[in-house]
Amino acid sequence: MKKRFSSHLILILLFCAMSILVCSALAQNAGFGGTRRGAAATNQLVDMSLTAIAGPDRVVMLEGKTYLNGYAGYGQPNQRRGGSRRRGMAAPVTPTGPEPTVVWSKETGPGTVTFEDAKAKTTTTTFSELGTYVLKLTADNGQTTATSTLTVKVQTPPPADRLDVVYTKKYKIDNPLWNSRAKALIVGWIPHCIDIINTPDYPQGPGGIDNFIDAAKALRGEELEEGHGHRGFVFSNAWVHQTVESMCIALMVDPHGDQEIIKAQEKFKETLEEWIPIILAAQDKDGYLQTAFVMRRVSRNRSTGEIEYDKGPFERWTPQRRGDHEGYVAGYFIESAINHYTLTNGSDLRLYNAAKKLCDCWVANIGPESGKQEWYCGHQEMEQALVRFGRFVNDMEGNGKGDAYVKLAKFLLDCRGGGSEYDQSHVPVQQQYEAVGHSVRAAYSYSGMADVAAETHDVDYQSAVMSLWDNIVNKKYYVTGGIGSGDTSEGFGPNYSLRNNSYCESCANCGELFFQWKMNLAYHDAKYADLYEETLYNAVMGDIDLEGLNLCYTNPLEGRDNRQPWQGCPCCVGNVPRTMLMIPTWTYVKSPEGIYVNLFIGSTINVEKVAGTDVEMVQKTDYPWSGDVSITVNPKETKRFTIYVRVPDRDTSDLYYYAPEVKGLVSLAVNGNKVTPKIEKGYAAITREWKAGDKIDLVLPMKVQRINADERIEADRGRVALRYGPLIYNVELIDQNIDQVTLSPRAELTTEFKPDLLDGLMVIKGKWSDGSDLLAIPNYARANRDMEPTTPAAAANTGQRRGRGSQSSNRYTVWMLEQQ
Repeated sequence: MKKRFSSHLILILLFCAMSILVCSALAQNAGFGGTRRGAAATNQLVDMSLTAIAGPDRVVMLEGKTYLNGYAGYGQPNQRRGGSRRRGMAAPVTPTGPEPTVVWSKETGPGTVTFEDAKAKTTTTTFSELGTYVLKLTADNGQTTATSTLTVKVQTPPPADRLDVVYTKKYKIDNPLWNSRAKALIVGWIPHCIDIINTPDYPQGPGGIDNFIDAAKALRGEELEEGHGHRGFVFSNAWVHQTVESMCIALMVDPHGDQEIIKAQEKFKETLEEWIPIILAAQDKDGYLQTAFVMRRVSRNRSTGEIEYDKGPFERWTPQRRGDHEGYVAGYFIESAINHYTLTNGSDLRLYNAAKKLCDCWVANIGPESGKQEWYCGHQEMEQALVRFGRFVNDMEGNGKGDAYVKLAKFLLDCRGGGSEYDQSHVPVQQQYEAVGHSVRAAYSYSGMADVAAETHDVDYQSAVMSLWDNIVNKKYYVTGGIGSGDTSEGFGPNYSLRNNSYCESCANCGELFFQWKMNLAYHDAKYADLYEETLYNAVMGDIDLEGLNLCYTNPLEGRDNRQPWQGCPCCVGNVPRTMLMIPTWTYVKSPEGIYVNLFIGSTINVEKVAGTDVEMVQKTDYPWSGDVSITVNPKETKRFTIYVRVPDRDTSDLYYYAPEVKGLVSLAVNGNKVTPKIEKGYAAITREWKAGDKIDLVLPMKVQRINADERIEADRGRVALRYGPLIYNVELIDQNIDQVTLSPRAELTTEFKPDLLDGLMVIKGKWSDGSDLLAIPNYARANRDMEPTTPAAAANTGQRRGRGSQSSNRYTVWMLEQQ
C-alpha cells in the first residue's frame, strides 16, 4: 500500500513540476515574468536578486590609490561593450527594488586600508604596506545583503629611470631559423605588398599608393577623374606606411651576398624613391596627413555596382568621425619616419621632417590649452607613436624637443572615458584594470599607457598598466603568447575564456609584443622579455608562411590553414614584417652603464653609447634548436660596464603548469673561465672591464616540457601541450590521426633535428597511447604542407608547397587529448 501511494505521489509531484515549467515558459513568451512582449525565445527570467559587484582584481603602487567603482543593485549592470543587440532581441529589462546602501571594508591584508568614503559605491582607497589585500563590498536593502570581493596587489613602483631603446640600424643575422624567416619576408612578402599597393583598385583591398596621388591632386585644387577619390577603408593609408617602414628595416639587413635578397633590396630602394615624394605631396600645408580627409570618398553600391561618393574634405578630430582612424593612420606614418631616419643615418630627413610637421599640427590643435580641443581616436596607435617619436627626437636633437609629443600622447589617453569597452573608452584609462574590448586597440592602448607611465612616472598610470598586464598574462593569455579570444568583436572575453578556435589577430600579437617590451624597459625585469620572446616565436613568427606567400589574419590554436595572399582588412600585412625584422631592438636594451641581452639570435649588432663607447655584440648560436650561445663583446674602447644576460624562465603565467621545470643556466663562462654572477631581476649581471674580443659562453637548459592549463580554462581540460625552449609545438593531421589519439602522461618524448622538413627544424617525437608515432612541429611552422599524399611517409617529407591563395586540408592543434 505504501509503495503504491508513494508512486502516485511521485507522479503527482512530477505533473505539478512540469506544469510550473510550462506555465513559466508560456508566461515568458506572453510577456510576463519581467520580460517584454516579442522578446527572443532565448530570454530568461530577469534576475531580481540583490547583487553586489566589487569590480576586477588589480594592482596598485604603494604610493598610489586604487579607484573603486562598485555596483549594488538588482540583476547585472549594463555593460558598455560597444555592440548592439541581435535583431529581434528585446531591450533588457532593468529590475527594481529598495535602494541598497553600500559599505567597503578590508577583509584580509597585511596593512591598513584607508577608504576615502567607505559608504560610496565610487571611491578610492590607499594602502600602508606592500602585499595582497582582499576588499569587500556589502550591499544592504534592509531585507537582505549581498557581498562581493576583489583582490589588490600592492607593489613598489618601477625604477625612476627606464632602460633605453637600441634603435634598429644596419645589422647582420647569422642564425638558421632567422635567416630563413627574414629571407621569406624580404624576398617574398614585402615585394608582394609593394605590388598590391601599386595596383589601383585591388579587388581584395583597394586603397594603395593611388590614394596619395589623388589626394595631392585634391590639395592642388585639381578636378578628380570619374571614380577617383579615396578608395578602400578610411585607414588604408596605414598599410602603405607600414610597408614603407618594413622596406626601411629590410634594407638594414646585411644580405650576405644572397642575390635574391640583393635584388629585393634594390626594389625597396627604387620603391622608396618613388613613394616618398608621392606620400609627402599628399600632406596638407599645415602638416595634416590622411587621404580620406582631404578628398571625396569612393565606394561601389553592392547591389548595382555603381560608383558612389561621400563628398569631402571632412572635418578633422570630431566625435562624429572618431571611428575614421585619424590617429591610427598618423601614428604609422610617424613610426615609418623613425626607421627611414635610422636607415639613412639622418642623411635623408624628408620623412623625419614631415613627421615632425604632422606631430606639430596635432600639438597645435589638440590639448588642454585654450583654443585647442579635447579628442581621442577610436583606434589607438598615435599614442604609442607619439612617445616613440618623442623619445627619438630627444635622442637625435636633445633639448627636450620631443617632449611636446609625449605630453600629447598622455592627453589623448586622458581624454578617454564615457565611451565603450570596445575601444577602451568606457572609463578613464587610469581606472582601467581589466583587459576588455577589441584586442588590437587594447594592446596598442596599454602599450601607449606603458610608454606614458615610463616617461611621466604618473602613479595612476603605473597602477593601471600593471593591473592590465596582470589581468592579461594571468587570466586572458594564450600559451602561444597570443591575445584575443574573439568572444567579443575581435577582442577579449571574460577571465579564463580562452577557446582554442581563437581570434589572436596578428596585429594584436604584435601589440602584445610591444607592450611586454615596454614593460621590460620600465621595470628592468627579464620576465617581460621571457613573455615577448614567447609571443615573437609562437604568435608572430608563423603569421606568414615559410615561403612568404600568404598571411594569417587570425591565429587559432586549432584549425586549418587560414592564410591568404591578401586580407579583406589588410591591417596586418605590413605590421608583421616591420615587427619581426626589428631584431636589434628586441634583442638588446641598454642603460648608460650596461647592455641587457634579451634574445638569443645569431647576429652582429652595434649597441651605441654604453659607458662612453659603442659596443659591437656578436652572437653565435642556432637557438632555439639548441641552448649553446656565444657572445663576443667588442667595445670600441676598453671600458668597465655590465652585461646583463637573460636567464630564461618559461613559467611566467599563472595559467599554465610546466613539467619538468626548466630554469636557470646550465653553465656560464667569460673567456673560458666559469663565473657565477649575481642574478638581478632574471638577469645574470657580469660587471668587468670589457675589451674587444672578450667572450661570454652560456648554455641554456633545453628540455621537452608538458603543459597543462588552469582548470578554469574549460577548453583545455584533459588536454596537454608541448614546449621545447621558447617554442610551443603543434601536431598536424598529415602526420597522425589527431582526432583519435591520446598522449599518455608517461610517454617518453625526444627531440630530433630534421634538416629537410619545413626549412629545417627540431621535432618532438614519441608514441601515442595506441602505439602509433607522434610527431610535433613548432607552432610557427603549422599549415605549410598539403595533405597529399596521405601516406605514412607524409611525416617524413615536406609535402607540396603552395602558391598564393591555395588552401590546405591539413588540420592542426596545440592542445592534445591526454590519456586519463
